Amino acid sequence: MAHGPGIIFGMGAVAILGFLLALFIAALFLWMAAKLIGIKNASLGKAMVAILGGGILAAIVGSLVGAVLGPLGPIAAFLTNLWVIKAVFDTDWLRAFLVWVLSAVIAGIVMGILALLGLFTIGALAAL
Repeated sequence: MAHGPGIIFGMGAVAILGFLLALFIAALFLWMAAKLIGIKNASLGKAMVAILGGGILAAIVGSLVGAVLGPLGPIAAFLTNLWVIKAVFDTDWLRAFLVWVLSAVIAGIVMGILALLGLFTIGALAAL
């Protein structure tokens, strides 16, 4: 059975919508963490820029450093991601690190609550 252009378009549209939804959810956690840490000018738009820009720049820097210096690639990627958070939210390194950690904690708590409610299974993360 051949797949027509409608199926291909639909798959692409679902992939784009899924990416945008994941970006929004990750930005929401980062924004909440920034607000809880006390960053005054934190906004959801800035959080989306930090998530997208930090991910792209960290991947590039991590790959380049990893190709030359091996195991230092992930460390460089992490520091690049922190630098993007620091620059976007116009804060210091400690607050950027605390925002990063707290956003992961918030995401973990939300996933735990959803799992307890039966709306999410932790095993679904294995597909990521």
